[in-house]
Amino acid sequence: MFGGNRALDGAALRAERGAVTGLIGPNGAGKSTLFDVICGLRTPTRGRVVIDGHDVTKLGPARRARHGLARTFQRLELFGRLGVRDNLLVAADLGPDRRHAEATVDGLLERLGLAAVADTPADDLPTGTARLVEVGRALAVRPTLLLLDEPAAGQDHAETERFGALLRAVAADGTAVLLVEHDMGLVMDVCDQLYVLDLGQVIAAGPPATVRADARVLAAYLGAA
Repeated sequence: MFGGNRALDGAALRAERGAVTGLIGPNGAGKSTLFDVICGLRTPTRGRVVIDGHDVTKLGPARRARHGLARTFQRLELFGRLGVRDNLLVAADLGPDRRHAEATVDGLLERLGLAAVADTPADDLPTGTARLVEVGRALAVRPTLLLLDEPAAGQDHAETERFGALLRAVAADGTAVLLVEHDMGLVMDVCDQLYVLDLGQVIAAGPPATVRADARVLAAYLGAA
């Protein structure tokens, strides 16, 4: 509730391991608020958050992270004066495999195509590359549930294509990926399942092709009569 307004109203979704699940909807639909509830930054008045069978509703963000949750934010949240490698290393040092943190970071730099900018301060990176660094930092903690809030913002077409391939590979590794994104081409290409949120409620769910043809989605999200 925000000033008496209900931000989310019975919104329920499931993100499976090994799949990319999309969450779409018009601005103000409640997508980022739902992410905040899932990761523990906001407390729901009812309902539950369950990760790998563990009810984490009463746990704070740090303890949810220990259950395998990691996320990125709509607004970039990097350590601007630190280089790319150090941004990733901060996260890897907090992950479950701290003894091999540097090896984890080296692998991510290669996987994400960031090796050439490993020592570049985050503040000096173009937005598309900085977004990729933020995703890398989330991956450095080896999450089982990865929440991505508009990660493709600022990427050009080629970067978005490579990013889509990365998301499919991350999911194939056994991670549950939950994606909020306005790039509908990316969403339709990479998502196995879609949920559509409007005014805090899930109004449609299913495979991308099915959701795209739903009349409620056309009306609420695409602006059709």
